[in-house]
Amino acid sequence: MKKSSPLLIAQLSDLHLFANPDRDLLGLNTFSSLEAVVQKLKQLPVLPDQLLLTGDLAQDETPIAYQQIQSLIAPLQIPTYWLPGNHDHLPTMQATFTAPSFQAHKSYQMGDWHFLLLDSSVTGKVYGGLSPESLDWLNQELEQCDPQPTLIALHHPPFAIKSDWLDQIGLQNSDDLFAILDRHSHVKLVVFGHIHQQFEHQRRSIHYLSTPSTCIQFAPHSKTFALDHAQPGFRLFQLYGDGSFETEIHRVMFEKTLDFSAKGY
Repeated sequence: MKKSSPLLIAQLSDLHLFANPDRDLLGLNTFSSLEAVVQKLKQLPVLPDQLLLTGDLAQDETPIAYQQIQSLIAPLQIPTYWLPGNHDHLPTMQATFTAPSFQAHKSYQMGDWHFLLLDSSVTGKVYGGLSPESLDWLNQELEQCDPQPTLIALHHPPFAIKSDWLDQIGLQNSDDLFAILDRHSHVKLVVFGHIHQQFEHQRRSIHYLSTPSTCIQFAPHSKTFALDHAQPGFRLFQLYGDGSFETEIHRVMFEKTLDFSAKGY
């Protein structure tokens, strides 16, 4: 039986833009790398139905940085949903992302799928956590959207990724999340950023996926902070009405002179 046309979703994460578009992050200009990613999106055979921005959008948390992001992405005229990461300032995001294509909804339906966006940022901390209120909200929303296939997005990974320094700053209360997800079989995907690299894991019937950053990449399986030579990129999903999906990573060729001696950022 032939599947119906899929919903096309592009996930972008960890943009780390500055108010000054000329500033670099460890030798990479984050504004220019996002420009390259946007250009790659334009060149896809079919434009995505949705852009999903999964946190750490601004490195300096300034209104101008968020305006820069909006100025690059809004001309695509693609519905754009977003959530904060540990480098973001939620009130500033809410006040700045006002273009018609930028959507503030954290629970919404598109096509045959339901989407739930969680705020895993913890004020003043690099690691993540989900508050009791967020977990209650998640459970209620999942009960209401059952049996629709559902995608959940947050910034921090709920799994260790075999990288010592990153595993210390992931989601701190993953078991609380799993306790809810285990009760809802219609959840098909959990997507996240934060780790600046491609990652895939399956727990029970749910697939957990990260995307490369649109700027610097972290070296996999490193004990301490380390950059990778991999290019910036994003993840593309094709979501089918029966709850199945296909996904692939897209990368852009981008000139950079990375500071591989850096101990952090």
